[in-house]
Amino acid sequence: MYLVKKGNAPSQAHVGIPDGLHEEEHGRHGFTGPASHLYHRHPPTGWVRIDGPLRPRAFACADLPTPDQRSVDAQPVEILRSQDVKVFLSRRRHTMPYFVRNADGDEVQFVHTGRGRFETDYGVLPYEPGDYIVIPKGTTYRTVVDADEKASDSLFLIAETPVPVQLPDRGLLGHHALFDRGVLVTPELVGATDERDDGSEWEVRIKHNGQYTRVIYPFFPMDVVGWKGDLWAAKLNVRDFRPVTSPRYHLPPSVHATFQAGGLLISTFAPRPLEQDPQALRVPFYHRNTDYDEVLFYHRGDFFSRAGIKAGMLTLHPQGIHHGPQPQAVEASKTKTETDEVAIMLESRQPLLVLPELESVELKGYAMSWKLHGAMG
Repeated sequence: MYLVKKGNAPSQAHVGIPDGLHEEEHGRHGFTGPASHLYHRHPPTGWVRIDGPLRPRAFACADLPTPDQRSVDAQPVEILRSQDVKVFLSRRRHTMPYFVRNADGDEVQFVHTGRGRFETDYGVLPYEPGDYIVIPKGTTYRTVVDADEKASDSLFLIAETPVPVQLPDRGLLGHHALFDRGVLVTPELVGATDERDDGSEWEVRIKHNGQYTRVIYPFFPMDVVGWKGDLWAAKLNVRDFRPVTSPRYHLPPSVHATFQAGGLLISTFAPRPLEQDPQALRVPFYHRNTDYDEVLFYHRGDFFSRAGIKAGMLTLHPQGIHHGPQPQAVEASKTKTETDEVAIMLESRQPLLVLPELESVELKGYAMSWKLHGAMG
């Protein structure tokens, strides 16, 4: 295929969109493959109803009770699933009395609220809101919740992937863009001692094929006194993520890619200056997610691309149906100079299944929220 231009279309994507028209990107391979830009007289999200299962969906995750919130002995709740990723929600109020070891895949745990530490084979990693904790497959760990009574529950969004988590190829940006590997935090060995080996038994729960096996030790399992290598648990906080920006062109979401694992992409939307060119698009363009299901988890801030979104909400935009900015957001963007939001995007190449537990906190009116005065419901 080669570049073709027909009708009333600008030569530069996302810039100089003719008055009264609405730009839509129809692309492949996320935002990195072949693409065309279609210029509509009406917004592609201007539907009056949707009949069938393919629709944008939103969920109030912060309102979802989880088993491990009610019982310290329970597991996180699975909310989404595909062949590329399983997504869980965990809410811990108390320290886990046991350790876990996931033999099904790597984990990326995003900390929405709460403070504490992860005790791992490789040492201790303190956590706070905005942290990504990357735990390699087979690592033994537990979550120790801050004992401060005023601290909120520790709420984690967990992505489990059968393919190892890696940093994406940054191409011409080089190795130091978005974040330098030097900002990654490594666990600190606190020094194994015998003070916890008082004859008590310690349990390690090994997850394999979705089932747990209990292994009991007569000593504290975190007894590593040294290690070396290039496989270890790691931490990255969103404040150390430095988004790539352009004053004259609205860059696609793919430039914010943070982690990659096969068909799973994890991206970080952090505060950034908006485009300064008066002809440049300043909000996300309409698109139809041809090859990926797209999940956005809203962490904090003022989510400038739509109204009605609060921290702790999650949206799902499946392959094939449009989404993009609300009409109110397009108008509001004309007076803003920067974004003030932190959101996490998970993109799955294989379609995501919504588990029944998540449906209990669905905002039923979300699919119609692109109307000029649409309600979330």
